[in-house]
Amino acid sequence: QVQLGESGGGLVQAGGSLRLSCRGSGLTFSRYAMGWFRQASGKEREFVAASSRLGGRTDYGDSVKGRFTISRDKPKNTVYLKMNSLKPEVTAVYYCAAAYTASVPVPSRKDGYDYWGQGTQVAVSA
Repeated sequence: QVQLGESGGGLVQAGGSLRLSCRGSGLTFSRYAMGWFRQASGKEREFVAASSRLGGRTDYGDSVKGRFTISRDKPKNTVYLKMNSLKPEVTAVYYCAAAYTASVPVPSRKDGYDYWGQGTQVAVSA
């Protein structure tokens, strides 16, 4: 059974940084593209970042390019999202997701992912 568990969320002041982690179990990590999405209260879940199966390709949502970095640690079955220069508007629940059947190497659509974590809350104060 594939399970994804996020951690690292919390409350931070604007301009600060956080690193989210997502550890996977029950899967061969290198066979899955991994992604991060976020959902703010009352809004649709939106794409943040994704990494191809071996980490050689990445993609980012336009609003986070240059500030967020996705990376993965194969031995630890973990994908990270480093977030810098945080702004209040990025406050949301952040979800990691794993894609095995995606037709593209770095999926950015929600329906490209097969498994989802429970999410971790990120709050940025002004």
